[in-house]
Order: sequence, then C-alpha cells, then structure tokens
Amino acid sequence: MALIALSAVISGCVSTVLEVDNKSAQPIPAKLVGEMSKRKMSPADPILVRIFKQESELEIWKRKRTGRYALLKTYPMCRWSGKLGPKKKDGDRQAPEGFYHVSASMLNPNSQYYLSFNLGYPNRLESALGYDGEALMVHGACSSSGCYALTDQGVAEIYAVAREALRGGQAAFQVQAFPFRMTAENMAKNRNDPNFSFWADLKRGYDIFEANKRQPKVSYCDGRYVFDAEFGADEPSDPLAACPPQPNAEGLAVATSFENSTGGVGTPAGSRAISAHAYSDGGMHPSFRKLLRNRGAKDLAKMTSVTAVPVSRPDAALADPHSANE
Repeated sequence: MALIALSAVISGCVSTVLEVDNKSAQPIPAKLVGEMSKRKMSPADPILVRIFKQESELEIWKRKRTGRYALLKTYPMCRWSGKLGPKKKDGDRQAPEGFYHVSASMLNPNSQYYLSFNLGYPNRLESALGYDGEALMVHGACSSSGCYALTDQGVAEIYAVAREALRGGQAAFQVQAFPFRMTAENMAKNRNDPNFSFWADLKRGYDIFEANKRQPKVSYCDGRYVFDAEFGADEPSDPLAACPPQPNAEGLAVATSFENSTGGVGTPAGSRAISAHAYSDGGMHPSFRKLLRNRGAKDLAKMTSVTAVPVSRPDAALADPHSANE
C-alpha cells in the first residue's frame, strides 16, 4: 500500500506542489506534524537519520520524551551511485558509508537539486585515512554522482524536519549511512566482500542503536570507529593512533549482547555469500524502478524534479539487483 501511495503522489506534476518562492522555509506537512503529536514528539525534538544503500531507503528518527528515538518516517530513495562500500576518492561515484554529523551551516537552501544538506564527508577518520571528495549530499531529483537523491518532494519534507530540529536546539544531527540493513543474514551474505571488516565495524554502532534506541557516541582511533567509549578528559586526537587503554566498554557490551541475540555475523545455515559489487552503478528503490521501467526516464525526471533533472544512468538503475522482497 505504501508503494501505491508513493506512485499516486509522484505521478502528478511535482511543480504544482513545490514551486514556491522560499522553498527552504516550507513548513513540515501537517500530516507529519500530526504523526509527531500522536507519538508525543514535537517538531523541535532532535532527529537522527539512517540511510541504507541496498534497500534504497532513508529513515528519520525522532527523540521522544523518554530520551529514546522512535522511527518517524521511511523515505524511498530515487537514486544513489557507485557500489556497496565506502567512498575513498574524489570521482569514484561512491556514495559514502559511515557516521556523520550535520549542523545548520550544512543545510543548503540554494542547491541545484532543489534543497540539500551536506553529509560532512570526509569525517575525521576518513580524512586521516587519506580519503577525499567534497559536497556529498542528500538532495532532491533522481540523479546521483556520489550523493543520495530523494526527489524534490522527499527532500523538501526531510529538509523541513531537519531545519526545525536544528532550530529547536540540536547542535547537529547524526547520519548513519550503511550499505544495507546490518542483520546477521545480510552480514553473512556479504562475508566474502573485501569491505566486510569495515562493515563489521559499522555494525557495532548499528547494533548499539538497535539495542537501546539511543544515539551512539562516535570516536575514532586505531584507524576505525569506536562507539560509546569514555576516554576521560580527552578524545583521541589521532584517528590512526592506538586507542587509549581500557576505554569504557559499556556500549560495546550492549552491542555484543544484541548481536549475539540475533545470531551475530556468522553464517546462518543455508545462506549464500553474494558479491556487493553486483551493482553496475548504484541503486534505486523498487517503487521508482517500476515507474522507470513502465514510464521511461523522461517521465520519471518530470515526476521527481521541478526542473525535470534527468535520471542519472537509468540503465544502471534498472539493473539494480536488489528486490524489495529480499
């Protein structure tokens, strides 16, 4: 039913909804504000964003009065580029994977793709590892060369939710970008991928959030992410240096406990290893892929962008190996 509703929304002319003088000031839709109210949330409450490449979905979570986050809404992603795996160099078309923090200064009301916010790639760890690139965004339309494209209508709503959370006092919201939903089954399927150790690292942060619905504290040392560790007065200054001895491991214990309860990252019986590099160039949510197949790239561009920004590499989008039923 959600996919039917999506098709109904974007099958009309997107410009009739979004052609306004001050697009960055558009209010959060009343229906979504109503959902917040029902869940005892307010527009000013902090948010957290999770992105999943394989599933081509972006989630917005909001913090409730209990201090825990709850899922507010899941948005289908129209386009991302590259393959599963981290971004390492400028021009590789890779959409980044990792943990990022977005402040108000990183919102772009004048984006060429309607509205956008910068993920902040490379973060301190990525910079220390020598990774480079810039202007990696979540933005509108259905075109990507290293960004996450959510359509003009989708990004307008996401932008408004983020803007109000930042106005409400949140200094920066955390973005967690993953190759896929980091279940034991998905980890097992990708166990032979060269990125597996990196993904196992990301999974620790994923599991902490899954276990207690609280934003994990992110640190960098030993050339990797470290989550919920207390290092005393000073955070590690060199992401590549060895971690200080015996950091507080409470958060990791929570993650390990949750991971064990779901089978860890071992190989479930009957599972098969797959190659993440089956992607020829990025992916597209199955709902948009169906529209692309049935209506063509020109129509999809008109449906997803006020200015009819062309769909990037439509043949590659049609070749996306991921099925919504997986």
